[in-house]
Amino acid sequence: MRATLAYTSARLVLLVVSTVLLYLAGARGLLLLALAFVVSGIASFVLLSRQRDVMSGALLARLRNGRARAAGFRARLEDGARAEDEDTGGAQAIGLEPPDGRGERAEPQHRP
Repeated sequence: MRATLAYTSARLVLLVVSTVLLYLAGARGLLLLALAFVVSGIASFVLLSRQRDVMSGALLARLRNGRARAAGFRARLEDGARAEDEDTGGAQAIGLEPPDGRGERAEPQHRP
């Protein structure tokens, strides 16, 4: 998160500096904004390559960690679903499954 914040802040600083320099050079209006974005983009590509590499490494590590946690979570969900499928006694007790155990669900019994 810190690497992403540092890289984004540096990009914004380059945009502001480019805008000020182009304003002092005489660019105004839409031309000023367009040139500022182009100049700051080129400058950030050249000047911020190290920060960009650090940021991409941090994001990649975070994605790998997230995938590992997602796999563990998925395994726990499957274990819970399997345990729930094996336990049919609870469904019979509340009237959702017939007592003969055919596995077909009955309509819940509503009392007037």
